[in-house]
Amino acid sequence: MKIALDAMGGDFAPQNEVLGALEALKKNDSIQIVLVGRKDAIQAELDKHPTNNRIEIVHADDVVTMNDSPTLVLKEKKNSSLNVSIKLLKEGKVDALVSAGNTGAVLAASIFNLGRIKNVERPAIVAVFPTLRKPLVILDIGANVDCRPTHLQQFAEMGSIFSEKIVGVKNPVVKLLNIGEEAEKGNDLTTQAYQLLSNTKEINFGGNIEPKHLLDGDLDVVVCDGFVGNVILKFAECTTSAIFKMIKDTVKKNLLGTIGAILMLPVFKQLKKKVEYDEFGGTLLLGVKKVVIIAHGAASPKAICNAVLEARKVKHEKVVEKIEEVLAGSKD
Repeated sequence: MKIALDAMGGDFAPQNEVLGALEALKKNDSIQIVLVGRKDAIQAELDKHPTNNRIEIVHADDVVTMNDSPTLVLKEKKNSSLNVSIKLLKEGKVDALVSAGNTGAVLAASIFNLGRIKNVERPAIVAVFPTLRKPLVILDIGANVDCRPTHLQQFAEMGSIFSEKIVGVKNPVVKLLNIGEEAEKGNDLTTQAYQLLSNTKEINFGGNIEPKHLLDGDLDVVVCDGFVGNVILKFAECTTSAIFKMIKDTVKKNLLGTIGAILMLPVFKQLKKKVEYDEFGGTLLLGVKKVVIIAHGAASPKAICNAVLEARKVKHEKVVEKIEEVLAGSKD
């Protein structure tokens, strides 16, 4: 399996992309990686490590910055590492794409060049959240600020397939994020979506769920509009780092706290591993015709590695094909 990696996309490109690619090749011997971007810069990073014959470079002159508008990227940066990567994916020269670049640009370029799966009105970004007991699938986390009830219905169908194929949950329960558990609670979007989801035979709908229960560990899939989902994502990221900083600052205040922290160090390391986004690598863009993984702009080599491995798994499990099958059947 061949995976394209936008080597100029992240905040620390191409160093972290190269390191992440090399680590992914060590962990899985069934993949090849195509690093797309400025050849001289990529090669300079590769020269620091032993030669690997499962890596190739495809040159692209332009770089998409985090401040570039999606329209500018589509019209004026056709030879950017992002657009060249997507072209390779569209032409079937690679099986999947990973980019830690501008999310809006990745989203726009993917929809415009790859196209949407039949009957998908709005592709969604899906994330896996750590909870008290098991991973939780949430979508949309930022692709669509304004949604209609039918969009949430499609998110539910796609999220259910993702949970089954990637997380390994059989017949996952789908919940609708709302301010209360009663069917009549919420705004027009959630009340209408509730009725629509209740009558969607392709999913196992479990009603509404309040935000305070998201981390309980009893949930499989939660759907919401992209505005709410993105707020949750960013709040979760800052909360995790803030909690660890508070613990660190507190234990420094006295000797007993410092001694206790040293004894608890293995536990803290396990906890950090469980909640840090590096472990999950990236988020999948569900609803387009190919496998596109979007990593965090500040993704570490470890996160890049895991995003590549995630892309391999999504392709191997034929998630896109399964979504095409289900959504085609649901509209017949």
